[in-house]
Amino acid sequence: MTPHGVVAPVDPRSGVMSIGVPVFNTEVRVVTDRGTDAAPGEIGELVIAGPQIIPRYWRRPKETAVSLRNRELRTGDVGFMDEAGWFYLVDRAKDMIIASGFKVWPREVEEVLYLHPAVREAAVVGIPDSYRGETIKAVVSLKPGHTVTIGEIKAFARAQLAAYKYPRVVEIVDELPKTASGKIMRRMLKTAPGPVPAAAAESRVA
Repeated sequence: MTPHGVVAPVDPRSGVMSIGVPVFNTEVRVVTDRGTDAAPGEIGELVIAGPQIIPRYWRRPKETAVSLRNRELRTGDVGFMDEAGWFYLVDRAKDMIIASGFKVWPREVEEVLYLHPAVREAAVVGIPDSYRGETIKAVVSLKPGHTVTIGEIKAFARAQLAAYKYPRVVEIVDELPKTASGKIMRRMLKTAPGPVPAAAAESRVA
């Protein structure tokens, strides 16, 4: 949490605001893919220990073995800690995309897409690709009265992202699928909705 009377810092590299520091009697580590503690600024999975952490999942031994080790909960959240001990979230581990051997976090691409003046909502997922393993697909909805082409969205993202990060596939829809609480359901975007019809593929108006 963010202590009372303190303003959470913003990471100057990504523009992401810190989620805070660990609460009393709670230990948080950032663990790399190698299983070692991450250095400040290095991305890894957040692992939490404390008296409020569940000891096991009820009647789910396989899930318990994967997520709970040595009294620590592997959260599935990916982030980093800065030099001062503030923590930042990057994305969910399960949402990571491997494109041509490179890791791509959907949130990073989405934040760039949100900078486009016509984009109202954006979500990014990885889809199978015979050459790259996975390729990046972006699904966006537009602000009322705005017009944009798929080519323009691609060019905008390409100008601000590394070559392996910009979306090769862009889909423009009226609404993105959401949960009852309003959270975008990324998993639904890998198969649905379908491609934009050819007649509308190059331009959409919201």
